[in-house]
Amino acid sequence: MEEAYITLPKGFKANGVSAGMKCSDPANINKDDPRSSYLDVALIASDSPASVAGVYTSNLVKGHSLTRSISIINSGKSVRGIVINSKVANACVGKAGEEDAEQIAASVADRLGCSSNEILTASTGVIGSRLPVDKITGVVPELTSGLSADSDAAHDSEYAMMTTDTVPKEVAATISLKDGKEITIAGQAKGSGMIHPNLATMICVFTTDALIDSSTLSKALKAAVKHTFNRVSVDGDTSVCDSVIIMANGASGASKIEDGSEDYGIFAEALESLSEDLARMIASDGEGASKFVEITVEGAATEDDAKLVVTSVARSPLVKTMIFGEDANCGRVVTAAGYSGAKFDPEKIDIKLNGLLTYKDGIAVDFDEELASKLLAEHDIKIEIILHEGGFSDRMYTCDFTYDYVKINGSYRS
Repeated sequence: MEEAYITLPKGFKANGVSAGMKCSDPANINKDDPRSSYLDVALIASDSPASVAGVYTSNLVKGHSLTRSISIINSGKSVRGIVINSKVANACVGKAGEEDAEQIAASVADRLGCSSNEILTASTGVIGSRLPVDKITGVVPELTSGLSADSDAAHDSEYAMMTTDTVPKEVAATISLKDGKEITIAGQAKGSGMIHPNLATMICVFTTDALIDSSTLSKALKAAVKHTFNRVSVDGDTSVCDSVIIMANGASGASKIEDGSEDYGIFAEALESLSEDLARMIASDGEGASKFVEITVEGAATEDDAKLVVTSVARSPLVKTMIFGEDANCGRVVTAAGYSGAKFDPEKIDIKLNGLLTYKDGIAVDFDEELASKLLAEHDIKIEIILHEGGFSDRMYTCDFTYDYVKINGSYRS
């Protein structure tokens, strides 16, 4: 599929508009990609009721738009869509935040002819500020009247979700089920900073025209997220508004996907593959990032040990600045593995940088520094850690730390 966008599955429409929360100064508009500079309210809607499932941030503090959506999803009822705003997180403002989210959902629902409890809400941006409800509800007529399955409207909904993202993140796949009928899954995400399991400052929405109930959908989504979105780290921070939502409306006309069936396996595999694609996009677009980094560990004694090592190395500022500086100082990798909490023999560990062996049996080895510099000058960097303790492995996607990361986050509210 050449072009990916959220409305490729049958029966879905989308739109993105400006409520004036983002940049209003023409001098500051991104000339190369202007939509990301001003679109700030998105709507993704299904023509018919859709089953829904979600996975959410593990942060004890949660945004009000998110807690409202969690309550709706946990009720087991179908939904008609989700409205998403950027710039303001709608978090840590008390009861007013709940009321604001409900008012916005009710405004959208009124235009779509459904209940407000059929409209999910999501917000991302600055924590501690109230949503400009009047501005958002004021553009709801434009938002809903412009709903379309066309690619332009779909892309607008993605741009409206973006905050410090520099590129849109959209994926799609069409797959055949055993009855010969096709279903489509599409996804879009925002996420660039404050990224770390479980989850990060990211919002992701999937749509599918498959017929599948919410409990089976939830099982597939949780499995897909485990080693994709929950294996992304940009800076070690986990925010309060993060979620991955999937809606399934059955508009494909294909048979119902039952848990444990062959079709379920096909569907779950495709969903995980799309999740991995989006996870890689998020890591590659980390705030200020100049490099994409994949960290793998092999030969761990337990699943937990493997996860501890990749997580520790991925969140290490010294490792991330090493990558930025293109300096093969893998003592930093050894150190991060050592304080990870994982159990392993330091005298067995091997480390490779883009295939170049730098540590063997826990000892630094002589290597070609010129070759190492050339390898680290590449955009995609792979750090391989081999523990020689057992049969478990894991991986994490991350990026380097650059001067721009500090610039972006030092003036995030301005």
